[in-house]
Amino acid sequence: MPDIPVTVVALLCVAALAAGWIDAVVGGGGLLLLPALLLGLPSATPAVYALGTNKAIAIVGTTGAAVTYTRGAPVDVGTAVRIGLAALAGSSAGAFFAAGMSTDVLKPVIMVVLLGVAAFVILRPAFGTAPASGPATRRQKLAAIGLAGLGIGFYDGLIGPGTGTFLVLALTAVLRLDLVTASATAKIVNCCTNAGALAMFAWQGTVLWRFAALLAVFNLAGGTLGARTALKQGSGFVRAVLLTVVFALVANLAYEQWPA
Repeated sequence: MPDIPVTVVALLCVAALAAGWIDAVVGGGGLLLLPALLLGLPSATPAVYALGTNKAIAIVGTTGAAVTYTRGAPVDVGTAVRIGLAALAGSSAGAFFAAGMSTDVLKPVIMVVLLGVAAFVILRPAFGTAPASGPATRRQKLAAIGLAGLGIGFYDGLIGPGTGTFLVLALTAVLRLDLVTASATAKIVNCCTNAGALAMFAWQGTVLWRFAALLAVFNLAGGTLGARTALKQGSGFVRAVLLTVVFALVANLAYEQWPA
């Protein structure tokens, strides 16, 4: 365990709980947890340890949310795993190209896309509220593997923030899912991508395992509670949280691009 004051540890536990809840409902929990870790860990700790520890925490909460969702939502687990494996390949490719590319060029584009998404969701109140009309066709599944898997996976490796939110939006649009089922499917995809990233961080030895284990307990509680809340409240509630997270993501990217 790193040498951290008890009050800071307590605040990080609360952050892990809240991040798990947000991530389970609509994705984007990393927007809260990763900055909290960067601030809470001793200043001499390399940032890569925050990244590795964050993945060790997040995979526990994501798995708990995925299990809760599959018990209460009509999730096609096979399709979700296929998308997840494609996302794993895409994120690996994105990470490879990230080494030689300035993401500062892409962040303004992502902000514009997110604002466009927010406008679309606001102007289309019925988006993601109707239940799926039937099983997805083969063409829809292939499109989801390409867009939500390879495409968003590549973005995850290249830039990262908001991947879960993009997954929910893509799965809703391509597979014609309601927002609750899309969130459930996104959690299974996230389990695959988190596992790949965690394996790499573990191999590099950049995970604070005992510290991660403590925060993972709270993240698991938040993820399970978030999934239950989404299942109980329905797509209208998820839509409201989705818009909140989208605007928070835009603000976060804008701050990173043009710090005060």
